[in-house]
Amino acid sequence: YQRRVHGERETFGKKLVQHPVIRYKLAEMVRKIEALQDANERIAYQFAMGVPDGQLGAQCALLKVQASRTFEHCAREASQIFGGSSIVKEGRGKIVERLYRLVRAYAIPGGSEEILLDHAMNSVVRQAKQAKLKKSKL
Repeated sequence: YQRRVHGERETFGKKLVQHPVIRYKLAEMVRKIEALQDANERIAYQFAMGVPDGQLGAQCALLKVQASRTFEHCAREASQIFGGSSIVKEGRGKIVERLYRLVRAYAIPGGSEEILLDHAMNSVVRQAKQAKLKKSKL
């Protein structure tokens, strides 16, 4: 859908995708989504291999924060790319409008990003202390 719309729309006498700024925005969105997918698959694999929940909590918290922030970034950038059509509930930009409106609604039920980040840091500190204790006993 986006490729079709970008291929059709013109600004300043050029197709939208011919503008380096637009290509950069799209590349950044793809980069963030690919990194998120990689982290998701890594954590899912660890879970499937039986890594204890206690060891995955911090990673899951960081993944959730990254997912929320990636979604928010992509919705904002898509809104910039689609321009005024991204603020109406019909037409070419209706999907972007809906996603941009729902960003916070999807992020909030998963927990506050600040609380999740604090949980992740507490877990890392706890693991570092445990590792130091083990090392000192050797």
